Amino acid sequence: MTRSNLIGGEMLNWSDLRPGDARPAAAGPAAAALLAASLTADDAVLLAGPHAVELVSAVASQVASADLLVRSAPDAEELAELLDGVKGQVFCGSVDRFAAAEGESYDVIVALDGLERLVGPDTANFPWADALDRLRGRLRPGGRLLLGATNTFGFDRLIQPDITAALPRDEDWARDTADRAPAGLKPLLTALQAAGFNTAEPTGVARTPVIAEDAGTTWVAGTTADAAQVWGRAYAVFPSLVRAEVAVSSVEGFAAVVAARAVAACNEGPVLMDPYRVVLDAAAAELAFELAPAWYFLVGAEGPAVLPEGVVPAGEGVLLEEHLLLALRADDQAELRRVIPGYVAWLGAGGAGSPDNVIFDGSTYRLFGEPQELDVVEHLRRFAQRTLEGGSRQPWPAAADSHALTGRLAAMAGITVPEQEFSPEEVIRPRGSAEQLATVARLADELAHASARAILFEGTVSGIRRSRPYRVGHAVMNPARVIRRRLERVLRKVRRR
Repeated sequence: MTRSNLIGGEMLNWSDLRPGDARPAAAGPAAAALLAASLTADDAVLLAGPHAVELVSAVASQVASADLLVRSAPDAEELAELLDGVKGQVFCGSVDRFAAAEGESYDVIVALDGLERLVGPDTANFPWADALDRLRGRLRPGGRLLLGATNTFGFDRLIQPDITAALPRDEDWARDTADRAPAGLKPLLTALQAAGFNTAEPTGVARTPVIAEDAGTTWVAGTTADAAQVWGRAYAVFPSLVRAEVAVSSVEGFAAVVAARAVAACNEGPVLMDPYRVVLDAAAAELAFELAPAWYFLVGAEGPAVLPEGVVPAGEGVLLEEHLLLALRADDQAELRRVIPGYVAWLGAGGAGSPDNVIFDGSTYRLFGEPQELDVVEHLRRFAQRTLEGGSRQPWPAAADSHALTGRLAAMAGITVPEQEFSPEEVIRPRGSAEQLATVARLADELAHASARAILFEGTVSGIRRSRPYRVGHAVMNPARVIRRRLERVLRKVRRR
C-alpha cells in the first residue's frame, strides 16, 4: 500500500499540482512519450518533483514500483490516495532531507520538471549541483536519469515581453543564484558530466565517454572515433516543461516547423516578434536547439529522435509556404507563376491543405497534418493573411490588404477573385512589434517615393500648360467645344418634339 512520509522541509499549505499563483507541474504528450519509451516493467522508479497526475499514473501503471518525492503536503496526500494499491511510497519534503537511508536505490530517476522545485523556503541554500548529486546517489549503477531543465534565455525572452516579471509570485521567495540550473545548454551538459553521469557506459564499452561532436545533443560511450554506442540523448522541448507538446533531438527541417507551431500556439497575445518566424529563422541559423524554451536529458539509454513519434513527417521537400515566401522575398514572380498553378491543380485533384500545411518537393505536393476543407481562394487567402501577419517582404507596393494579395495570387492560376468593398478593419497587421515597425518603415518609404513622383508629375503638367503649343491648342479647341455643346442641346429639344 502506498503511504505518505514526511521527511522534513515539507510545505503544508502549498500545492504544485494546483497552484494559485505559480506555474503548474510538468506535463504534456512529449513527457508521456519519453516515459513510455524509457521505462520497463521491471523498473524501480523515483519521480522527483511535481509531475502532472496523468504522468504519475502512467508511470505507476508500467513499472514494478514507483516512489514519489514532492515538497507539498496536500499533493503528497492526494498522490498517496491515487497510488493506493501500487507498490511504492510518497516522500514529502525537501531533497536535501532525502537521505539514502530512507529508501532503496532506483533503476530510473525521473525529474522532468527540473530540480528547482525539490526544495521549499525552509531550505535557504541548496545548490542545483548538490540536488543533482543527491539524486545520483540514489541511482543504481547503470541506471537511467530523465531530467528536465528550463532555458533562462530561450525563445520566450525574444518573443514575449515579460511585463509581469517585476511582480513577485507566491513561489518567488529569496533564493541563491546557485540553486538554479546552469544557464545554457553547454553548461548543463558540463554539469551532468561533472556529476558523474558520464561513467555508466554499457558493458563492454571503453571507459572514455565523450560528447558527440555533431550538434551536442547526444552522449556517446567510447572514443570519438567509436561513436556508435549512443547511451544518452538531449531533447529540445517546445513550448515549455509544463506543456511539452513536442521534444526533438534536432531542430531542423520539418521538426523546426512543428516546434514553431507549438511556440506560436502558446503566444497569442502581443509579442515582440512573430513567434512562428523567429523559431524558423533560428532553425535556419542552426540556433534553435540552444534557444529552445527547455530541454530533456535522457542519460543511460537511447531514446527516439522525436517525441511523440510520428509528429514530424518523413520524406524530402519543404513546406510550400516557405518556398512561396522565399520567392516573394526574392521578387521571383516567375517561380510564383510556376508553383501556384501547380498547387491549384493539386487542390482541384482532391488535395486539401493550405500552403502552411502542404509539403512541396519541387514537382509534387502532399499533405502535412490534418486536411483543411476550404475552397481554392480561401487556401490562397490563408497564405496571404499569414504572409501579412509575418511582415514578409512582397514584390508589389502597398499590398496591405489580404484581398488584394489573394487576387494577385489567384490571377496567376487563372482565377478571378470578385472585387469587394475595402474596409480598414480587414487590414491584416503584422503580429510582432518588430515586423510592425518594419512594415511602417516600408510603407513610409513607398509613400515618400509616391509623393516625389506626384510632385514631379505636377511640375511636368504645369510646364506643359505654360507652353505655347498648349495655349494655342487650348484657344483653338475651346470655341469648338462650346459650339458642340450648344448643338447637342438643340438636337435634344428637336427629338423631344
